Amino acid sequence: MFLPRLTQFKFVFICFSMILFSCKSDDETIPIDDTPPVSFTGEIEWAKTFGGSLEDDANSIIETPDGGYAVLGFTLSNDGDITDKTTTDADFWVFKTNTDGELQWSKTYGGSADDRATKIINTNDGGFAVIGYTRSNDGDISQNNGFYDFWLLKLDGSGNMQWEKSYGFSGNDQGQSLIQTSDGGYFLSGFMDFDGRAAQQQSTNKSPNRHGVGEFWGIKTNASGTEQWNAYFGGRNNDRAYDVVQTSEGGYLLVGNSESDDFDITNPRGSYDFWAVNVNASGSLVWQKNYGGSGIEIAYSITKTLDGNYLILGDTRSSDQQITNPKGNADAWLIKINDNGELLWQKSYGGSQFDTGRKIIEKPDGNLIVFGTSRSNDLDVSNNYGQSDFWLLITDETGNINFEKNYGGSGLDFGNSSILTSTGNIVLAGSTESNDFDVPNNQGSKDVLIIKLR
Repeated sequence: MFLPRLTQFKFVFICFSMILFSCKSDDETIPIDDTPPVSFTGEIEWAKTFGGSLEDDANSIIETPDGGYAVLGFTLSNDGDITDKTTTDADFWVFKTNTDGELQWSKTYGGSADDRATKIINTNDGGFAVIGYTRSNDGDISQNNGFYDFWLLKLDGSGNMQWEKSYGFSGNDQGQSLIQTSDGGYFLSGFMDFDGRAAQQQSTNKSPNRHGVGEFWGIKTNASGTEQWNAYFGGRNNDRAYDVVQTSEGGYLLVGNSESDDFDITNPRGSYDFWAVNVNASGSLVWQKNYGGSGIEIAYSITKTLDGNYLILGDTRSSDQQITNPKGNADAWLIKINDNGELLWQKSYGGSQFDTGRKIIEKPDGNLIVFGTSRSNDLDVSNNYGQSDFWLLITDETGNINFEKNYGGSGLDFGNSSILTSTGNIVLAGSTESNDFDVPNNQGSKDVLIIKLR
């Protein structure tokens, strides 16, 4: 039977489509949009600064359920985008934008002393939880146990405070990260100034050793912020936790740095090491591991990978032991470990100056987003706008660089947090003292800088 050419083409296309469809698994979604996907180019979709005439900084950013962004940091300003405070002490600052970076609301929280926020998360009720540390004992803070305390805030979706809790002793206790746990409660991580008998009397599942000037400190709460248990780990010197994830077994993996060489630290490598501490769901130590060289290593970010392992990112100043390819003064250092803490691989990134990694994200395709700050203009760093820039790398699943770019101006720009959005964009957050190149304007001495990439 003879078919016209157009009809033949349609017939072949339909047959091919039926064969292709029949090869799809039952749980695989067939895209209804036939527009070819656009690959990530790293081009700026928009860049915006937020703040007032004094120091304003962003430490954490998340995508909100409506596709906008919630940004957390602290502010000393009482003008510009900050409209609800009159003093110039540091307060927690949360602001919300839409997907185009247009400010929707801005709120500050704190008292009359120094209050600095470090991490924000979405909660399962549509609101937010915020962690940081406070020296205040007035205003929004109902209690202070001495100097700095962990301070946890629960906010609704509009930023209204629902409740707040302080945790600490008489020394320098700083909340750095938090997660909402599988039971609807929270796990807070950071570090504490060891307060001898007080800490031993009030801490559960603790190490039996008397410790030193700084300890990893984890606090488990219920959904209302009431403490269920807390545990500390470390040695005689300075040990500080900066991030945490919940493990598949229901415990917690805390990462940061250790300066100690005794008590809970069994294999120190140098001055400061990456230190990972795995505890079970009750806070008892499962294992702990040091990673690094003879110099200084500090870990800032951890993520659990699709294959059940973990990626840890920070920086290194070493050129020996586990650091096999140093680049310069300080490098971003990324390691992958398994669930027993065994090192699978490690990569250094940077140039001849100071470079650091602050946020690690695994993409759904297994590629990795590495974000931080760079002062270099050589080796792995292709450009530099000034004193320091936001610095973004995208690597394959084993850490080999596929993409690299700097963003910023001629002043000091520090990259602190990043996210991969539901639409495949990457959004970067930090602070800037610049007023040129990628920075559209400067509202004061230091502003929050948010950059959306496509």
